[in-house]
Amino acid sequence: MVCDRCKFAVQNVLNELNLSDAAVQLGEVDFGDTVITAQQLEQFRNAIEALGFELINDKKSRLIESVRKQVIAFVQQESFEKVKLSEYLADSLQQDYPSLSKLFSSVEGVTIEHYFILQKIEKTKELLVYDELTLTEIAYRLSYSSLAHLSRQFKTVTGLTPTQFKQLRDSGDRLSIDKV
Repeated sequence: MVCDRCKFAVQNVLNELNLSDAAVQLGEVDFGDTVITAQQLEQFRNAIEALGFELINDKKSRLIESVRKQVIAFVQQESFEKVKLSEYLADSLQQDYPSLSKLFSSVEGVTIEHYFILQKIEKTKELLVYDELTLTEIAYRLSYSSLAHLSRQFKTVTGLTPTQFKQLRDSGDRLSIDKV
């Protein structure tokens, strides 16, 4: 779960299963002191999988999900030039970065740095859609060394330049993610 709509969908499932006391956060559900049965857990798993989510219950998967959440949080703060991503993750998760990186790469098939770039590009798209900042301001906010660097990375990831993306958005021809 990485957005408020996701949280809302999961909360609805919990309500349907009479588990409304659980706290829903981005990426996690905390049942607190509530004891849930194996049958309730299986019903919950089936219901969220039908919505496209997965239940992560083992330590390794939880750690990888924590890395994802921390990378997203790091990008959302939009001012990360003072702290390196590796230091931020090591401090936030109380793990050494080489171990986190090796685990993440082995399970996800991409490096943490590549995942970070993908998240920066998603943030760039978001800021382009808002149309409140120039590309130069976006590049500065997301700590790119130059507008050219942002544009190259954007084109490598999306196949479009930021300007082409913005024109596509303005034309109304965009597809929702579930139709791509």
